[in-house]
Order: sequence, then C-alpha cells, then structure tokens
Amino acid sequence: SPFNCSFQAMEREVIAAFGKGEPDEIMSSAFKLKVTREDIHTLKNLRWLNDEVINFYMSLLVERNKKEGYPAVHAFSTFFYPKLISGGYKAVRRWTRSVDLFKLDLVLVPVHLRVHWALVVIDVRKKTIKYFDSMGQKGDKICETLFQYLQEESREKRNLGLTFSEWTLHSMESREIPQQLNGSDCGVFMCKYADYISRDKPITFTQNHMPYFRKKMVWEIIHQQLL
Repeated sequence: SPFNCSFQAMEREVIAAFGKGEPDEIMSSAFKLKVTREDIHTLKNLRWLNDEVINFYMSLLVERNKKEGYPAVHAFSTFFYPKLISGGYKAVRRWTRSVDLFKLDLVLVPVHLRVHWALVVIDVRKKTIKYFDSMGQKGDKICETLFQYLQEESREKRNLGLTFSEWTLHSMESREIPQQLNGSDCGVFMCKYADYISRDKPITFTQNHMPYFRKKMVWEIIHQQLL
C-alpha cells in the first residue's frame, strides 16, 4: 500500500518528477488523459497549474468518490465552461451523454478566468450553486450561467423545468473560504476546494499548505490515487 512507503521515498519520487527529462515524457495516463513531465512541472512552487494537471486531478477525485460513503460527484473538464459560454447549451449538450447530473450529489465546474482559476460547485442535494474564488472575486454571473445550463439540461434530459426560487446561488466571501496570498496558487486552491467539498469536509487549509499540496499532487497524479 502507498501509505506504507516512507515519506523519504515519496519525496524522492517528487524530486525525480521535477528533475530533468524529456518535456513530453508521459508521467501518467488514465481517464483518456495524459500528463507529461512538462505538465507535472507546473506543480513546482509558484507556477500556474495547467488544464492537464487540473483535469487529471479532478478525475482522481471522481474516481475516489465512487467508494463507499463519499458523495456521488461529476467533474466537468476545464474546457466545458468556455465551450458553454461560446456556443451555448447546444455546444455542450452531449457532454453528459453518459451521466445524469440530477442523480448525483455534487457537480464540480472548474472555471478559468484568463489568468485565474476558480471553482463552481453545484450541490444537487441542497439546490445550491456556489462560487469559490481564492482571490475573493465575485462569480454571480457565472453561477447564473450555470443555473441556465442546468435548467436546459433538466428540460432536455428529464422534460422538467427547474424552479429558480428553490435554488440558492452564492459567491463565497473571502472571509468564508481560505484565500491565496500570492499570484500563483489559484489552481492548487481550486483543486483543494474540490477535494474537501467532495468529501463534505470543512475547508480548513491555508496558504501555508500549498508547497506540501503541490508535492502531494505530483505523487497522486503519478500513482493515480489520492492519499
């Protein structure tokens, strides 16, 4: 079991992954996704995470949550939201061919705002759409866009409208969730919001945890399992 392998051994693997090598060497592949050495290097301190790392990590969360006792989760790819914005519902209608969002507990939507990552969490159980931003920005418009998407998805797949008044849309305030204190950790914050929320855990980490989280994510991606 990975939990028996020593911290030193894990540290060595992370150092090796951050080391020299062919940038396009594939370090991990699963979920029809590939992560190269170059992608892994975005997890070095103070670098911006890229789509590949985030999508792989989100897939690991979904996989883990298939275990007993965890909420049922779907995570959209980072490419979902831009596609929805540019092409409307039609452009993403087929993205849920094999999943019924309304039978799930949580739906995670990573959102990339030019140079910043944020997360939207649709809690199907509680009928809430919440926007999590590690720089305290507001995402009310984004929540509304995703409510409209859900509305159309519900009509299309269940022949049923959603009642807006039954739903709560909310941008988390900076005092409600941990905030980043630099310009580079938004991707890690977003991934860890998703990790804690998908386990129904209170979000207790801080900026200080980021260097550790980055290394841990390297190990988890290479081993294709969350610690």
